[in-house]
Formats: sequence, C-alpha cells, structure tokens
Amino acid sequence: MGTIDSDLYRDITSFAHDTPSWFQDLMEVWTELGLLLFAVLFVAAWWRARRGDPRALAVAVLAPLGTAVAYVASELIKSGIDEERPCRAVSGALPSLIDCPAYGDWSFPSNHATIAAGAAVGLALAWRRIGLLTVPMALMMAFSRVFVGVHYPHDVAAGLLLGTVVALLVVGMGGRPGARVALAMRGSRNGVVRWFAGPGQAASTPPRSSYGATPQTRAPSPYPAQPAPWAQEPAAQQAWPQEPYPGQAVPGGQEPYPGQAVPGGQEPPYPGQAASPAQEPPYPGRQDWGREQHRR
Repeated sequence: MGTIDSDLYRDITSFAHDTPSWFQDLMEVWTELGLLLFAVLFVAAWWRARRGDPRALAVAVLAPLGTAVAYVASELIKSGIDEERPCRAVSGALPSLIDCPAYGDWSFPSNHATIAAGAAVGLALAWRRIGLLTVPMALMMAFSRVFVGVHYPHDVAAGLLLGTVVALLVVGMGGRPGARVALAMRGSRNGVVRWFAGPGQAASTPPRSSYGATPQTRAPSPYPAQPAPWAQEPAAQQAWPQEPYPGQAVPGGQEPYPGQAVPGGQEPPYPGQAASPAQEPPYPGRQDWGREQHRR
C-alpha cells in the first residue's frame, strides 16, 4: 500500500492511543452500534412515510434496499481485491484497539463505511431533515474504522463513495415503479398489505396554508344565511296603468280606439259597440229603445 496512506494510518492510530479511555470505548461501541441506529431510523422513516404520498413510501422502503445492495457490491469487490488489513500489514503501527479481523477478511473496501453511506443517503432522500443527523453519523462511522485500527483511510473513502452511488441509483431508478406498487398496496384487499403501505395522505393532518398555519374552521352562525346583495333578485315593481295603443287587444276581445283607458277607467266604446246602462247612446241620432217605450 502507498506510503502516504500508511503514514496517515499510523498518525490516526497514534492519535487514538492518546485519547482518553472513555473516548476509545465510545468509538469501539460506535463502530458497531451505529449500524443498529441506522436500522432504527429506517423503521422510523418508513412509519413516517405511511402517511405520505406513494412516492414517499417507495423511497422509505427503497432506502434499506439500496443499503443492502451497496453491501453486496462491497462484498463482491472485497472478494476480488485481496488487500490485507493494516493492523497486520503496516509495520511500526501501534496495535489496533479491537481485535484484528481474521486472515481472508480483506480490507478494501470497508463494509461498515459502505453501509453507513448507503443508509445515510437513503434516509436523507426519504426524510430530508434526518440527513442532518445521518450524514455526520456515516462520516463518524467511517472514521471510527480507521480509529480502531482495522482499515486504511482509502478503504473507508471508497466505502463512502460506493454506498452513496449505489443508494442514489437504487432510489432514483426504483422511485417511480415503487410509487405505483405502493399505490396498489394501499388498495389491496389484504389487511396486512394495507397496514404496511399505510393510509396515505387521506388520514394525514389538514393541509397548511402558505404561511404555515393550519386553516381555522368557522363556527356555524345562529342566523339564517342571507344572500349577497348582488345575488338578490329585484323586487317586483307595481305595474302602472298604461294606455293601450291602437290595435292592442283588451279583455273580451275588443279593440279600443285611441284614447281609451284600460279597464277600470274606460271611456264610452266606439260607435257600434253596445252601451251599458250608465253610458250614452253609441252614436248620435239613435234613441234608446227602453226610454222610448217608457215615454209611450
């Protein structure tokens, strides 16, 4: 291995032996316990995505899948590159803080760093805010492998790069098909499948406004609803008596002459129309037959 990488390994292991014993114990625990914490965060991200849209659920499920694929890729590369562990290969280095892995468990790339990077990136894609926690966790995991003396610096660097690339590819390529599968699972008749997929956005909290406040629901008014002024129909106006124009029909089928008023204030009919007892003879020169008989 290169002299620069070996020298950096010696410097880091020498720094590790100079740290307090409690910090050494913490790094020894973190190098293994960190993987368990990533698993817990996977479960939390999936549970959170159950109330999200189908794509969010798909990404939350693809995140651990991408991490597993990255681990498999790391093992394939490790089996093809027989690089001895630095705790046995680097001369003049201080002893590792943990037991050096057995012969045949090769060094390049670091499986722990690969898994940590794949998990950190997958979780950040599924839950953006959690990326502020998972990315530093992955970097600390990678550093701890060199700190305890079981990996070269380039081993963990390659592992971080491999885990990141594989996680991005798996989530990017499987996001859209996974969303369709998640949507189908939410409509499944199987109760376990529906529970795994979650209720989706229908059961989530009400949508927030652009200012981040939840819309308030007004209490019902005790007064009857009144239509808006512009929606009200105009009140019926009283029709004024109009004087018919020549040729306009009046009740009874009669055609009035010009100047005749509407019913209720009619003038005497035109010549030839029968007169009522209170009206004058229809035309000059004609005597009323009843009056003539009375005079006789």
